Amino acid sequence: MTLEQLVVFVAVAEREHLTRAAEALHLTPSAVSSAIRKLEDFYRVTLFDRVGRGLVLTAEGRVFLDEARATLSRIRSAERVLAELGGLERGALSIFASQTIASYWLPEVLMRFHALYPGIELQMSIANTTTVADAVARGEAELGYIEGTLDNPRLAKRHLTDDALMVVVGPGHPLADGRKVTAAELVGATGFVLREEGSGTRFEFEHAMADLGFAAGDLNVVMVLPSNEAVLSAVRSGHAATAISGAVAAPWLASGGLKRVNFDLPSRAFQLLSHKERHLSKAAAALVEFSLHA
Repeated sequence: MTLEQLVVFVAVAEREHLTRAAEALHLTPSAVSSAIRKLEDFYRVTLFDRVGRGLVLTAEGRVFLDEARATLSRIRSAERVLAELGGLERGALSIFASQTIASYWLPEVLMRFHALYPGIELQMSIANTTTVADAVARGEAELGYIEGTLDNPRLAKRHLTDDALMVVVGPGHPLADGRKVTAAELVGATGFVLREEGSGTRFEFEHAMADLGFAAGDLNVVMVLPSNEAVLSAVRSGHAATAISGAVAAPWLASGGLKRVNFDLPSRAFQLLSHKERHLSKAAAALVEFSLHA
């Protein structure tokens, strides 16, 4: 068994798709398929069932996935220890970030960090808040950047900055006229286009509405979409509303493509996650300090 085979197996298992795994690994689909086939043939075990155009883990594959992830985590730890022997002149740092912070706050921070430490390779993956937290908890990422609250006793949380949440609609929506809107009017007058379950933006919006007496089930969610851009495009062209970061909505508001509803939502925090019991590499510790003072 080779390290490359482990990396390929985990990539395919997490995406359940050979081509998408190949793209993520910068390999050809045939190379990925060959690595999986050799692994299965050598150990005489079927790791995936071929279902349609996708791949689904078998029972044996699910058991092996936990072991493969643990092995890769230990290898990354060994790499970090070796890199630290040379200080911060070289090394790699894996981070996960949720969509809003990854698109509108973090890039500038990472570019300024890179200018100070050009030998540190920064590898960022974008996912929703729940997935980011899981990646840090499993050791796939040393650091995670999320928006909103999180309850995971294994993770340490550091406050970075605050982000304004707002409700926006298309310019032709009845709530686009600027009048003050109550929570009851908002819930009764419109449907909502929201991000998927696990999104920090959706969680914070539903939590704020719950504080005002409206459960998540009271909201008329007409569509669920996987990205901020898709949500705003849908709201702009329809008659629904959404809750979104002010930073994300700013260009749309400036162009007149969206209107802010006169309804107050509490701000939410951008937070930095790390594992309480895992050693932080020097590069990660340096990025923590840099992020806290950005």
